[in-house]
Amino acid sequence: MSFFSRRQPRAGHEDSVPVPPAPRYRDLSADRQSLLKERFMQQITRESAPAPPPVRPARPGRQRRAALVAAPALVAAVATAVSLTGVFGDSAATTVSAADHHEARRLLDRIALVAAERPARTVRDEHYVYTKIKGSWPGPKGGTDVFVREDWIAVNGERNGLARQVFEPGSPSLDFRSQDRKMVLHKDPNVTTYRELEALPTAPDTLLKKIQRDTGGQGPTHDEAVFEAIAEMLPQSTLRPELNAALYRATARIPGVVVKQDAVDAAGRHGVGLAFHTDGDSVVWVFDKDRLTYLGTNKVALLDVGIADATDQRPLSR
Repeated sequence: MSFFSRRQPRAGHEDSVPVPPAPRYRDLSADRQSLLKERFMQQITRESAPAPPPVRPARPGRQRRAALVAAPALVAAVATAVSLTGVFGDSAATTVSAADHHEARRLLDRIALVAAERPARTVRDEHYVYTKIKGSWPGPKGGTDVFVREDWIAVNGERNGLARQVFEPGSPSLDFRSQDRKMVLHKDPNVTTYRELEALPTAPDTLLKKIQRDTGGQGPTHDEAVFEAIAEMLPQSTLRPELNAALYRATARIPGVVVKQDAVDAAGRHGVGLAFHTDGDSVVWVFDKDRLTYLGTNKVALLDVGIADATDQRPLSR
């Protein structure tokens, strides 16, 4: 759906092969890195709130979780968020005109209508949310590692999951790492589960207010933190049509969201995009121009999402 640094195997899991650490976002200033580190430390020390569960916004920096934020289903704690959302630029959002924001609202309304029409799934606690993403990060001693990653996260978060990462030919890391790597994803209270997303309100105004409360004091701006938190939920929420539509309608209420024409995701697929602001470092959500399905972002592409019966198995039906 994330890219990622993943959790390291615990003692007693010598058969697990560790996955490389999360890629560091390029050109972050020292002040920005310090701010992101501070936000991360605040996030991992925060006490859990009573039901409904709080929205867990993307963790700061490339050291945070990957999901395919997601989040989400893509992975665990520190790394998953980066997988599908990336890191926003250092500068504050540029001023967005009323006409530009109105265009974004109209697009988000169309996307929400399409999302709401998708069939709902029956999901049992023994299932796993499966996500498949494509991304890249700077390779060792120059060059770029390009990889495809699959994650299996327990629907209720009560069992270990699995991450599987494959480097594409030409990636510098293939000089000293195996092409196909696996890692056990241990149960983690900091990862938002499918069941927790299921408990969120689906009235757009109520949902937006909850996300605003749960992201208070975070981000260069509060609106940006809300936008990022919603992005982290998008991969898993595609399996919950009513929630998925509500997230898009909530996004339409965030000032500063704009349309980016001819956006390209990390897999090279062209589509129409949405971003929180218009500078060159913006993370852009990318949608198929015709079907308006979510493709991921310009940083990380979402190749597949579904429900699997077991780890290391692909979804049998969509």
